[in-house]
Amino acid sequence: MTEVSDREPPRRRVPGPARPVRPGGRRQPGPGARPARRPGPPRPPAPRTIRLGSPRPRLRMIGLALTLVLAAFVVRLLQVQAVDAGTYSAKAEQNRYVVHTLPAERGGISDRNGVALATTVDSYDITADPTMFTREQLKVDDGPEQAAALLAPILGEEQEDLVERLRPANKELRYVRLAQRQTPQVWNQIKDLKSALTTKAGTDTSVVNALAGVFADPSSKRVYPGGDLAAAVLGWVGADGKGGGGLERQLDKKLAGEDGKIRYAQSGGRQVPTAGSTETPAVPGSDVELTIDRDIQWAAQDAISEQVEKSKADGGYVIVQDTATGEILAMANSPGFDPGDLAHADPAALGNGALQDAFEPGSTAKVMSMAAVLEENAATPGTHITVPNRLKRGDRLFKDDVDHPTWYLTLNGVLAKSSNIGTIMATGELGRTQPEANKVLYSYLRKFGLGGYSGLGFPGETKGILAPPGEWSTSQQYTIPFGQGVSVNALQAASVYSTIANGGVRVEPTLVRGTKDADGRFTPAPEPEKSRVISEKTAKTLSQMLESVVDDEEGTGTKARIPGYRVAGKTGTANRVDPATGRYKGYTSSFAGFAPSDKPRVTVYCAIQNATAGSYFGGQICGPIYKQVMEFALKTLQVPPTGAAPARLPVTFKP
Repeated sequence: MTEVSDREPPRRRVPGPARPVRPGGRRQPGPGARPARRPGPPRPPAPRTIRLGSPRPRLRMIGLALTLVLAAFVVRLLQVQAVDAGTYSAKAEQNRYVVHTLPAERGGISDRNGVALATTVDSYDITADPTMFTREQLKVDDGPEQAAALLAPILGEEQEDLVERLRPANKELRYVRLAQRQTPQVWNQIKDLKSALTTKAGTDTSVVNALAGVFADPSSKRVYPGGDLAAAVLGWVGADGKGGGGLERQLDKKLAGEDGKIRYAQSGGRQVPTAGSTETPAVPGSDVELTIDRDIQWAAQDAISEQVEKSKADGGYVIVQDTATGEILAMANSPGFDPGDLAHADPAALGNGALQDAFEPGSTAKVMSMAAVLEENAATPGTHITVPNRLKRGDRLFKDDVDHPTWYLTLNGVLAKSSNIGTIMATGELGRTQPEANKVLYSYLRKFGLGGYSGLGFPGETKGILAPPGEWSTSQQYTIPFGQGVSVNALQAASVYSTIANGGVRVEPTLVRGTKDADGRFTPAPEPEKSRVISEKTAKTLSQMLESVVDDEEGTGTKARIPGYRVAGKTGTANRVDPATGRYKGYTSSFAGFAPSDKPRVTVYCAIQNATAGSYFGGQICGPIYKQVMEFALKTLQVPPTGAAPARLPVTFKP
């Protein structure tokens, strides 16, 4: 089927005759042609169309740029969160978290009855973080100056010094100590001021909290309730919190304990409570109980201080010892010092002269010579000894402390009248030759403790000077028997008399009874070593001979008598070696003894160095101290009076 179109078929144009062409090339209109249009005004040229290039290259470039930027961010993010995460985390922790030491509480020191001699109270070390005073933190240039102006009157420090510490040369320094061992009241003042500044800064933008970087480390302060009481024994604690002398130094590890630590987050100088914290608790130090009796210590210290001042002496010491246990009941020194106020102490007085000074004992050492003579059966208390006014031995001429006619003394009388010549003659019987006698005497001096340490382990203790007998000079062979040419400390001298009082058994001296840890458990000190030096019989005989020194009118120690008690003692007056020049200058005056002599309980030793006013004889200036301290000790320990009468051995004989 053929489809019929509704459209009219196109007309076919039949060509007509050619129209003539006008001159100029234009055709003439033919018949029936439309009249020609008049030419109108010229049309403006059509706008030129600019065709844009394809946008795809541009989109590719933008996409590439964005891809590179994102890639850089991704790489940096990976570096921060993965590669260097630990480093940045550490820096953040360093800036956010602070670590403070928690000082352990130092153990206390008490006397044998629990009376505090050294104790610890709470205090604070005022510290600062210098990086928190910079312009970046406070937005001001004078942060350290503002803080120093506020702190100086509270801490009692110079403002310039505080500024220097708050603006250190090391810009990365984050910890400085501004003041040590301040009371809780001082820290409370600073805290209140910080709080007030924080509140004000919140309402007034012109105000800055210049104290935001100030903190406090809990600390402790050593206090000595007795002031200078037993200071030479106790020692002191230095600015670093460590023992600087005496028992504080010797027992520092026991007393100090172990410090703890606390770590917490902070912001603007304040702890962030919600950030948590970690803490390692401090372990308190152990308490130490001494053998010292506070009351007896006070009596000894008072007596020696008064006599040193009266005699215008360089110094002096008093030792009080329990004869049976070796425990030291008192160890007094003069001059002394206050361990709580070292700024005003005399540096020369900071030691413990009773243990650190070596001096020639003089006639108090004669008791050891007599012990050797009796123990070796070279003589008896009644042996007759004719004592001339002078005695030539070796290259020297020896004499007694006073000129006298020929004395007719017993061995007991030689000790009672403290005759140097009689002692030389008696000890000469210890051997067939003088060198043999020297060796025998030396062995007894060593057994009595001379030339060795006492066993206390006290810092700076001297063991004295005792040369081997083969090294004794010609004069030493004859001076050592009466206490010259040999050196001791005060405790060694006291221990000799305690040994005799204890029946001839030497007990190592002790200063510490025991320690108590943080749990309250008491640990007694180890038992002291004991050694027999002489027989009990010899010790008893010596006790009776020493009574003659005090009780007999011929004796040199009559000022040491104590009514109601039998007293054994010995005087000493020795040439003193000046420690500054090494030459003899002045005297060492001393007295040693124990009571009651029939049932010994207490030993007292006194020595005064270089008395320049009044008498310098030991019996005259140390005898009264012995009496004063011994009486007080016997009453304090409630020792009953003696019931038996003294032996009263003969002092002289008739030729």
